[in-house]
Amino acid sequence: MSSTPQPVLPEALQHSLHSFFGPGGLLSRAHPAYEFRRGQLQMAQAVEQAFQEKRHLIVEAGTGTGKTLAYLVPVLRSGKRVIISTATKALQEQLFSKDVPFLEAAIFPQGDQRLRVCYMKGRNNYLCRKKLYDLASQPILTGLEEIEQYSVIQDWEKVTKTGDRAELASLPETSRLWEKLDARTEACVGSKCSEFSRCFVTEMRRRAAESDIIIVNHHLFFADLAIKRAVDAAADAGVLPDCGAVIFDEAHELEDVATSYFGITISNLRFEDLIRDVETMLRQAKLDGRKIVMAANRLRERAGTFFSLLPAGNGRYEFSHRAAFLEENGEAYLLLRRALEHLKVEIQALPHKPEEAHSFVRRVDELSVQLSFVLEQEDRNTVFWIERRGDSFRRRKKSGDDAFASSSRMVFLQATPIDVSQILRQVLFQQLETVVLTSATLAVNNGYEYIKGRLGVEQARELVVPSHFDYASQALLWIPSDMPDPPAPDFASQVAEKIGTVLEITRGRAFCLFTSYAQMHQVYERLLGQLDFPALLQGQAPKNALLEEFRSTPNCVLFATSSFWQGVDVQGEQLSCVIIDRLPFAVPNDPVVAARVRAINAEGGNAFFDYQVPSAVIALKQGFGRLIRSLQDRGLLVLLDNRVIKKQYGKVFLNSLPPYRRAKGLAEVIQFFE
Repeated sequence: MSSTPQPVLPEALQHSLHSFFGPGGLLSRAHPAYEFRRGQLQMAQAVEQAFQEKRHLIVEAGTGTGKTLAYLVPVLRSGKRVIISTATKALQEQLFSKDVPFLEAAIFPQGDQRLRVCYMKGRNNYLCRKKLYDLASQPILTGLEEIEQYSVIQDWEKVTKTGDRAELASLPETSRLWEKLDARTEACVGSKCSEFSRCFVTEMRRRAAESDIIIVNHHLFFADLAIKRAVDAAADAGVLPDCGAVIFDEAHELEDVATSYFGITISNLRFEDLIRDVETMLRQAKLDGRKIVMAANRLRERAGTFFSLLPAGNGRYEFSHRAAFLEENGEAYLLLRRALEHLKVEIQALPHKPEEAHSFVRRVDELSVQLSFVLEQEDRNTVFWIERRGDSFRRRKKSGDDAFASSSRMVFLQATPIDVSQILRQVLFQQLETVVLTSATLAVNNGYEYIKGRLGVEQARELVVPSHFDYASQALLWIPSDMPDPPAPDFASQVAEKIGTVLEITRGRAFCLFTSYAQMHQVYERLLGQLDFPALLQGQAPKNALLEEFRSTPNCVLFATSSFWQGVDVQGEQLSCVIIDRLPFAVPNDPVVAARVRAINAEGGNAFFDYQVPSAVIALKQGFGRLIRSLQDRGLLVLLDNRVIKKQYGKVFLNSLPPYRRAKGLAEVIQFFE
């Protein structure tokens, strides 16, 4: 991939990295509280060397290293256009609104120049002006709430420069109206759109083309990569420009994100969205579309019948008998395929077709091909499975949308690659000169064999940078030796008892992190009447609201599961304890996990030691990483699963954790807080 020509580097970036990061260097002069961190300099030197040698780099940088600046400065010095991909939108915002302005002030103290940096989100974060204007002439709003939201968006559209919904603080996250107005690809007609020159996505792409650093999130990066990988992708497919290198921050999440975008997902909602969009087009264009309406209604009926016949189950489960299902329900499947084709034929027969009609034909073709793959194809590297989600259709019906009102469940047919290493090797690591993978949690047993194998990384430089924190004095780890094994019937009651004891010592101020919702609720209910401290439960409010309440409520305790194990930053005494109920092994009967286990064992490996243990090690490191977030933080880590000291594999966990001081018993825990 190519890179854009760069201007001459500003004087501040022309000197050595040591003169930037070292004692008395530019950073220390720019920020009075800056403290030299040898690991930060080591990481910056490794990133710069990777750029110079055109090599890939894997670097675990412990919390407190200052890894963001450690890669940003070499990026600016590299003369390449670089994409930086983060795990979340919140991290994107931090990079763009905090870290980049700090660097700008340090490099250009007179404020006479700016770094050429932009950040990009997925298309569904941006307003589509054409949809907004079309909705004004042909309103399909449901209820006073949507009418009020439309008025707010209409006024905002006149003044916004980005069209980014994040600017609309008053718009609920669950707004159904926004789904009718966003700029997602399905309904986009590209350069043929009447608003193309004023399109917010067009403007976003223009800014990216003029930038040296483009900040994205993993979901956008892999969605874009998947689009470009498609055989029939147009030359201008995707929104990200070519670049010379990519840096993945929080790279421990890459396998899961890449897996989701290189697979196929078909749902009953996807059929309904297609039908709804076709009906909207007919209303807005004022066309005589009686035949199309009949074809759309027939497709709605056929889809409803087909999805109702899929094997029953709850949550996520493998679709292991597809051939038998097709043999028994072949007629329903054939009728659904014919209904799709019939709708396509009727759309193509429209005289004076609106531009949107062409995108509907493409969507029908895509649905048909993907439906065929999920039901008929055999692929050794693909697992086929079903997911059911409970109340989404009930919510839609309540809001006035009759879509699939007869069903209360969303049903997803999934085809997921079991191993993405070969795909990533071909479309990412072999296409770019330099890819940097960094996170506070990448190494297992101080090595990278696990992450390299899962992601398909070859010929990469490796570095482990210790944290800037003094874990031996700042953190105490306690693993009670008298706990039963997690499968034991009294495990939950013992967990509740131990948590209650610890919270009395810490005076609350704790995260209690669980590996399952069921156990979280069970322990929360047991302790609710016993605790003398405010208790919050995941699910009672949005994540950000819960975090804000935790930060502002003295002695608060939060009970949570996986979404709070990473990407959460609470500094100071307010969070003085993290308790984890059990080792975070992935759910063994999850269809993707089970397929990976089978595949590794079939190839002669040992899935438990090669996949399940390393995956759990990284998850445990993430959970414990919530506690010590600054040099001033101090606190207790508790793991209530003593298999880590009784089983042979426990050594891998303990060897992979930072050098916490270990408590031999409860007396040391009490003494630590005294």
